[in-house]
Amino acid sequence: MPFHVKICGLDRIEAVDAAIEAGARWTGFVFYPPSPRNLSPEEAALLTARVTQPVDAVGLFVDPSDDELAAVLDKNLLDMIQLHGQETPERVAEVKALTELPVMKAIKLAEPKDMDEAAAYFNVADQLLFDAKAPDDMDGALPGGNALSFDWTMLAAADIPLPWMLAGGLTPENVAKAVAVTGAEAVDVSSGVEAEPGVKDLAKIAAFMDAARAS
Repeated sequence: MPFHVKICGLDRIEAVDAAIEAGARWTGFVFYPPSPRNLSPEEAALLTARVTQPVDAVGLFVDPSDDELAAVLDKNLLDMIQLHGQETPERVAEVKALTELPVMKAIKLAEPKDMDEAAAYFNVADQLLFDAKAPDDMDGALPGGNALSFDWTMLAAADIPLPWMLAGGLTPENVAKAVAVTGAEAVDVSSGVEAEPGVKDLAKIAAFMDAARAS
């Protein structure tokens, strides 16, 4: 099976171009105001317009309203919706129907019992993303992009009947080990290729892609 990478939280034209040129399969754009990677629909439109097949543009939302989704899709041609909040399986189905796009649902892990949540989405999501759950006492924690990892062995023998990707604290230095432990065929990175929160580092994007391909 081919190995694929998603570069998320892309913030400017140079970063989008760098991700595409390095061979990313997915480019991710964040629509969540508390995030330092947040984009307005208009800002994102300048970036998503640069993404063409076979690369997909993914919009990341956190518990979005129908109006929020519509505002983004009115100005951006997305290939997939990523839901990174507390969306129920029923809400995932609603978003799929509303947008007529495939939906990737984030499942946040801190301990083995958190894996139980994934099963509820097996028959409704098109893809899953496993990310680290932030501790309750973490200051300024976001739904994702916190540079936190989790115990990868939780995924080592998991039976997941739909495509999935690994996220959470991945860097050029640890991605190969993460893939070896989990057997992931796709990974997602955001903070691990940044110079500072919300600012992508073009050299780190290239380094991550090289390390991921070598995994």
